[in-house]
Amino acid sequence: MKKRVYIETTVVSYFAARPSRDIMVAAHQAVTRELWPEFSAKYEPYISALVLEESRRGDPEQSRVRLSAIEQFPMLDINDEVRRLAEQIIANRGIPAECPEDALHIAVAAVNGMDVIITWNIGHLNNPFSRKTIRKVIESEGYECSEVCSPEELLEVVK
Repeated sequence: MKKRVYIETTVVSYFAARPSRDIMVAAHQAVTRELWPEFSAKYEPYISALVLEESRRGDPEQSRVRLSAIEQFPMLDINDEVRRLAEQIIANRGIPAECPEDALHIAVAAVNGMDVIITWNIGHLNNPFSRKTIRKVIESEGYECSEVCSPEELLEVVK
C-alpha cells in the first residue's frame, strides 16, 4: 500500500519557481524537481483547498505553472473538523497565531490520515520544537500525527 503524502505549498512553489541564483534555494529546487515524479509513482499524493488557494497567489505566470503542477493531485477539503483542530494547534502554541494557514496544513493532513507532510517550511512546520508540540495536540485530540519532512528527507527514502 502506498504511503499517503500531503504536499504543502512551499514544495509546489519550489518545484514551479524560476531557477534561483541563491545556492540554498537552487539546491531545494533541484531536490524538489528530482522528487516530483516520485509522488505519483511511489506515493499517494494529496493537496488541500488551501494549497490550491495559496498556489493561485502572486505572479500570474508562476501561478499558472503551480496550478498546472498540482492539477493531477486529489484535493482535501478544509472542513469544520480541520478548522477546530487548527484552532487547538494554535491555542496550544504549536503554530503562532499569526500563521493560521500553517496550522490548517497540519490539521488537514491529520484529519485525513496522511502518513507524511512534505514541506520546506522549517520555520513553523518542520522544526523539532513545533513538531513536538503539534504531535501532543493532535494525539490529544484523537488523531494520528503525520510525519513532517522536507523533500530532501523523502528523496533519501526513495533512493
